[in-house]
Amino acid sequence: MELQLPPHEGEQLSVVDMHTGGEPLRIIHSGYPEVKGDSVLSKRRYVREHLDHLRRVLMYEPRGHYDMYGALIVDSEVPEADLGVLFMHNEGYSTMCGHAVIALGRFAVDYKLVKEPQSPETQVNIHCPCGLVKAFVEYSDGKTGGVRFLSVPAFAFATDVTVTVERFGEVTVDISYGGAFYAFVDAQKFGLNVTKSRTRDLVDAATAVTNAVKCQVKLHHPTSDDLAFLYGTILTDGKDNYSSDPTANICVFAEAQVDRSPTGSGVTARVALQYHKGLIQLNQTRTFQSGATESQFTGKAVEETKCGDFKAVVVEVAGRAFYTGVSRFVQEPDDKLTHGFLLK
Repeated sequence: MELQLPPHEGEQLSVVDMHTGGEPLRIIHSGYPEVKGDSVLSKRRYVREHLDHLRRVLMYEPRGHYDMYGALIVDSEVPEADLGVLFMHNEGYSTMCGHAVIALGRFAVDYKLVKEPQSPETQVNIHCPCGLVKAFVEYSDGKTGGVRFLSVPAFAFATDVTVTVERFGEVTVDISYGGAFYAFVDAQKFGLNVTKSRTRDLVDAATAVTNAVKCQVKLHHPTSDDLAFLYGTILTDGKDNYSSDPTANICVFAEAQVDRSPTGSGVTARVALQYHKGLIQLNQTRTFQSGATESQFTGKAVEETKCGDFKAVVVEVAGRAFYTGVSRFVQEPDDKLTHGFLLK
């Protein structure tokens, strides 16, 4: 028997759920009102100001959870883009998300958002708030597989910056951009190990660093003030010199949200930082491992470029995404918790 939707008010919200390296992605397929704006960045501002209640409905409990992540497909003003996308999480809206791009690449091919697929790879141009990202989806015998993408220009913003961190004193961090800004610091500076320490201890240390950097370092981006904010802190195992062995990290972003994957935009920023320091060369592929799940992405700098006055690189990140299900969500008018809640 086919299940029918219960009586409800308003539009149903249809989603496709996926994960990339364990990090969830809830792709909103239908049910959103018109998102106004003449650019993807202006659409990001519009949903934040006018439609944020729907982010809470889909990201928060009881339909989501504290660490849920979402993607809303929108129209793009860029002619070569196959789709535009807005990213959402427990705090608001990001400017870039690599794990989401990997999942959206498969989704776009499977759900026919691109022209006739090509083997061995189908290109999908995804317009993120940070700019156009080119994804390449493995395609053979009607099936999609792994995805690699080429980042927007990524660059080291500042290295060896000393900030005063509550509970820890003076800590030296690096700040790098991979579609979003991250602070990077070796977890050993806090007596922690990214693969063995308690997640709560890692979150507390990373959050303290984020708060310190936000208060003590002024960020700027050459193309848009909308991009000039610190998204989070990535704690690493300190293994920044090139090696064929995996290097692990854990990303804590937004409102103390923990990425289960190695973090696509974080890998992008970390590769740019390692390249800036002369620790890797062009086309040297490194494997990056999640400290949370041991899932892996690969990353490499493939081309030198510029972003304003910053020396930058284009980074290629690759990984796998998988489907976990589809859902249709409704809101009953007498449900006092229908708008969502979070337990911290």
